[in-house]
Amino acid sequence: MISLRSVSKVYSAETRAVDRVSLEVEAGEIVVLLGASGCGKTTTLKMINRLVECSDGEIHIDGRNIAGLDPVTLRRSIGYVFQGIGLFPHRSVAANIAAVPTLLGWDPRQIEERVDELLTLVGLPPNEYRARRPHELSGGQQQRIGVARALAARPSILLMDEPFGAVDPVTRDGLQRELLAMREKLGLTILLVTHDVNEALLLADRVAVMAAGRLLQFDAPAELFAHPATEAVAALLEMPRRQADRLYAMSHPGQTDPAVT
Repeated sequence: MISLRSVSKVYSAETRAVDRVSLEVEAGEIVVLLGASGCGKTTTLKMINRLVECSDGEIHIDGRNIAGLDPVTLRRSIGYVFQGIGLFPHRSVAANIAAVPTLLGWDPRQIEERVDELLTLVGLPPNEYRARRPHELSGGQQQRIGVARALAARPSILLMDEPFGAVDPVTRDGLQRELLAMREKLGLTILLVTHDVNEALLLADRVAVMAAGRLLQFDAPAELFAHPATEAVAALLEMPRRQADRLYAMSHPGQTDPAVT
């Protein structure tokens, strides 16, 4: 569904934000781009819908080279959930969700039905939330609206940039579970950026670990744990391993977790 072939983004001779990254995302798969701030993961995500133009290499979506596609049309065909949510503050919830279908010229009745359908999908009753403004919503509710807006034009691909970073841990857990359920229900292909190792391991079918613009390893979570390709990957995975050890020690005093021995 998404193919990156030796893709680079160079801002200057000294600044290579993304350095010859190649990866394939299969239809219906959740792939997480994982790494520290500044590693190139968000730039990589933005190159897929041409919010950032790549300097070298090729990106193909469903077999088509995106360099030959109109960038506005491309962006309207791909769902995008922004870091920090990014709702239009002076528009109602319904108008926020309807933004892309309106630009695409959908029939007003069709748009209204789609708004109600999506509000129901993300667990917000339409009659209660349709007319609200973003400032009248909690952080978790705003995030749900951001996801609904990204899905409004029925895209098959959803790009998500740190989608749950602005909400509390309990809400974050609920949103993660809802995302997995929506993936199954809608058959979405999802590429998600995060610096949270636990989130990556819990959500992803495969994880692309990045550092300094380069792809260090691209594997299933279990394979990352079993066979880290570099010391940097191994170090990244030590944190959830230590946390699991501490949690097990608290609940089983004097015992060693058999899963990590």
